[in-house]
Amino acid sequence: MDTEIKIRQSGPQDLPAMLAIFDSAVAWLNGRGITAQWGTEPFSARPKTVESVERVVAEGTPWIAEIDGVPVGTLTLTPYPGAHVARADEPERYVRFLATDGRRHGLGVGAALLAHAAEETRRLGVSLLRVDCFAGGEGRLVAYYERQGFTRTEAFTVGDWPGQVLERRV
Repeated sequence: MDTEIKIRQSGPQDLPAMLAIFDSAVAWLNGRGITAQWGTEPFSARPKTVESVERVVAEGTPWIAEIDGVPVGTLTLTPYPGAHVARADEPERYVRFLATDGRRHGLGVGAALLAHAAEETRRLGVSLLRVDCFAGGEGRLVAYYERQGFTRTEAFTVGDWPGQVLERRV
C-alpha cells in the first residue's frame, strides 16, 4: 500500500498541529524506552520548549507533511543551527525540530521531509544542508540520518545529552 505524503509550507497557525506531532513522537519514543532523547513530558506541557518551537518557526521556514490532509510530520529549515552548534563558514540550511507523529512511524514521513529539505535548500541556491540529533540510544538516529544521505561531522554535548552534527551536500 502506497501512502501519499504531501508537504506544504506552514507557519505559526500550525503550531498546535506541530506540538501534537512532537507530543506523539515523545510518547512513541518513551514507549520504546527512549527517554533521554526528548524527555518524558509532552512538548506542549513545557513552556520553554513551546517558546523555543515558536521562535524557530518564526525565524525559519516550517513545513508540514500530511497524509489525507492530516498533519503527520514537521520540520523547520533555518539559515543557521541552534545555539549549541557552531555556524558553518558558508551559507547553509539547518533542519530543526524534525518529527513524525508516532502513530505514523515507518511510513517514510521523515525521509520525505528530509528529501523536501534537500530540494528546498538546492532551490535556494545553497549547497549545504545540516542537522543535529541525539547520538545516544546506540546511535540509531545518527544511523537513520546516514541512510538519508548525511555524513557525520562534529559531536557535541549539552549537559549530559550527546549530540551529533551531520551534513549533506545538495
